[in-house]
Amino acid sequence: MAELVVEGDELVLHLSRVEKLESVHGDLRAPRSAVRSVQVLEDAHEPADHGFKVGERVPGYSEVAVIRTGGETLFAVVHHNTPRGVRIDFDGADYDAWIVGSEDPEGLKSRIEQA
Repeated sequence: MAELVVEGDELVLHLSRVEKLESVHGDLRAPRSAVRSVQVLEDAHEPADHGFKVGERVPGYSEVAVIRTGGETLFAVVHHNTPRGVRIDFDGADYDAWIVGSEDPEGLKSRIEQA
């Protein structure tokens, strides 16, 4: 399962080996200074329901993919056991946003905002 952590001046999304295969992608990194906002999502699957996807997607169950939609490029990693999550919006990073499923999205949001 993906793990979102703060490492120095970066926000890092570590993917499991399976997630790397599913998404055809490695771990993601973004400067903390690029974080524009963090919001809790009650349904973290919903943002992955639109647009062109590269990666694994079983609607409403699991998304591990790059998504291009509405002029944005997102990276989503959401599983059936983490249907809630966070959306992290960036300015000047490789992706416009990351969608990350979490058992404790409020705690995750707090840790990111405190960093």
